[in-house]
Amino acid sequence: MVVWTIANQKGGVGKTTTTVTLGALLAERGHRVLLVDIDPHASMTYYFGIDAEELEVSVYDIFIRGKDITREEILQSLCPSGMDKLDILPSSMALATLDRSLGNKNGMGLILKKALAKLTKDYDFILLDCPPVMGVLMVNALAASDRVLVPVQTEFLAIKGLERMIATMGLMKHSQQKDYSFTIVPTMYDKRTKASLEAYKELKAKYKDKVWSAVIPVDTKFRDASLAQTPPSVFAPRSRGVFAYNTLLSYLLQLSAESAHV
Repeated sequence: MVVWTIANQKGGVGKTTTTVTLGALLAERGHRVLLVDIDPHASMTYYFGIDAEELEVSVYDIFIRGKDITREEILQSLCPSGMDKLDILPSSMALATLDRSLGNKNGMGLILKKALAKLTKDYDFILLDCPPVMGVLMVNALAASDRVLVPVQTEFLAIKGLERMIATMGLMKHSQQKDYSFTIVPTMYDKRTKASLEAYKELKAKYKDKVWSAVIPVDTKFRDASLAQTPPSVFAPRSRGVFAYNTLLSYLLQLSAESAHV
């Protein structure tokens, strides 16, 4: 089982779109996929037409129950996505209270990792959609990850958010003795604008091989797919945005295969 964490300490850079699109494409390739929404805003949960406020169980229960939660209880918390081989572990607004109620307790940073380990036989890939703030939720997501995907909108302010994200991984590397494999994914690229061109150039110059060599372009089909509550690869399979994510997925699967043989 492979866990990818999609994170950036800036909102609006394409985290949920990246999570949903890669998850659907993995399922279309025959993999068993679980998408986990650990953002209290529940954007990914609502993406699939699931009302986070009406759920009796959610990812919040994993954090509250901790090591006592069973595999069966986690599976009972899942919601269907409408696609074969793709399931959703939905969010809850109650997640916003965790930093205050549980943030200082020992072992809080590993709760999600331990829970997901109970699903090893159920899924090939688990993708975690993170909130854009540093806290117990992001700490858990990073601790659970095999690779961190950092979507970065190709504009100046988003690059500043990336710097904070890199610094966060550096701090956690020391506290958890874990080196993070990460891939920067340039998103919302518009070749007609100077801002996109300059931002992409800066990304490549500063982070070199950590930056995926291609880009996710601006594509209105992403917004239309979201309104239809359907993954982009199902809504508009021939769109340029989906083509770009398919290319990204092939690259990430190659990295996973290489790391598995190291």
